[in-house]
Amino acid sequence: MILREAVPADIPELLRLTVELAVYEREPDAVKTSESDLARALFAEHPAVFAFVVEDDVESRLAGMAIWFLTFSTWEGVHGIHLEDLYVSPEHRGRGHGKALLSRLAALCAERGYARLEWNVLDWNEPAIGFYRSLDAEALTDWTTFRLSGDPLAVAAAAHVL
Repeated sequence: MILREAVPADIPELLRLTVELAVYEREPDAVKTSESDLARALFAEHPAVFAFVVEDDVESRLAGMAIWFLTFSTWEGVHGIHLEDLYVSPEHRGRGHGKALLSRLAALCAERGYARLEWNVLDWNEPAIGFYRSLDAEALTDWTTFRLSGDPLAVAAAAHVL
């Protein structure tokens, strides 16, 4: 297994993995991003999104990815990492790739003095929940995620007054 930072040549594989993740999460038509969107986000002059990838020794395709960005805790006074997507293709699961990706992110937090590594998981995704619990990750049951998108986002934006 090779775990490394993503490079521009990985963009097609990152999009493939993103689509696989959407299918797994029962949202096969939800992916709107393109290769150029990913390239712009990950490899801009000052990127705000980052990715680690894992290659399996057996084949040339990427086995998995971790796409993440920085957060900031006003209470802790330091950054943290939000893991947007952790995904390992089904044929590569059980080989330690997911754990390696999470461990790399945890090590990055430790190296940089970040206070937290956080992510979301769908309630029904018992295999992932079991995996996260095996690492002693805790579910934050007192928090509820909210989102504005689509028309409600546009309405809220239109209400902005300078």
